[in-house]
Amino acid sequence: MDLKNVDRLLQQHGLFRQHIIDRLNAQNSHQSIFKLENVDWHSVSAVLFLLGKYPGNDRFYGQPCLILNKRSVKVRQPGDLCCPGGRISPRLDAALATLLRFPQSPLARWQHWQRWRRERPRQAEWLRLLLATGLRESLEEMRLNPFGLTFLGPLPAQSLVMFNRVIYPMVVWVSGQKRFYPNWEVDKIVYIPLRKLFDPAKYARYRLRIENPSAGDILNTFPCFRYEKAGDTDILWGATYRIAIGFLKRIFDFEPPKTHSLPEIHGHIGRSYLSRAP
Repeated sequence: MDLKNVDRLLQQHGLFRQHIIDRLNAQNSHQSIFKLENVDWHSVSAVLFLLGKYPGNDRFYGQPCLILNKRSVKVRQPGDLCCPGGRISPRLDAALATLLRFPQSPLARWQHWQRWRRERPRQAEWLRLLLATGLRESLEEMRLNPFGLTFLGPLPAQSLVMFNRVIYPMVVWVSGQKRFYPNWEVDKIVYIPLRKLFDPAKYARYRLRIENPSAGDILNTFPCFRYEKAGDTDILWGATYRIAIGFLKRIFDFEPPKTHSLPEIHGHIGRSYLSRAP
């Protein structure tokens, strides 16, 4: 899709949301995107790929943006940008999932829900459980109002490299909520105008030195996106980067620049990164 068509969709929120719904539905209709056999509940997480109106006072005001949490120093992976969400709590989330049966819930209002329930009931129940998890965790982390959302569809799972974890992203649109209230797990809310994600100059190779006391430091390189605002730079990389790029590929046919052609930036991961920071 060329940038003129992308810009047209970004200016018309109704068309933008329907385009996402249609693209995701076309890709998900003939495949099972949830693994239902031998599920290890401890390794499964659900997150919300959260879209809404950009609140800044620049030229992107009111355009669709990606809303992310920046993790605080009190949790694992401090400083990383992430989608709100977390691990499934099987009993609690199964109980909360029953609330998504109500006619005004985001899932019940999704135009493909009844067909999913009729044609792929096991996948539908799994979808409802994962969405309940993402909504519960997002309410806890940033006080996201679960009744002010429009569900647009699921994205394929992502496996974490450094953890034994599978993440299931759910694409949602924030309809009216203008303020969020982060809890202790979140340092701040980051709003990235979607249009910026199409700028090849914002991509880089992230050269990370990872402290490893037992085997010596490890050097690894990852593709990343640099978001700069008001003198601050946040780096989008890892699983959240892959989720975002996967979304752009599926919805807008976007391909990021080849990694080998990108400028290199450097970062450092301390030994506390994989455990709770002191």
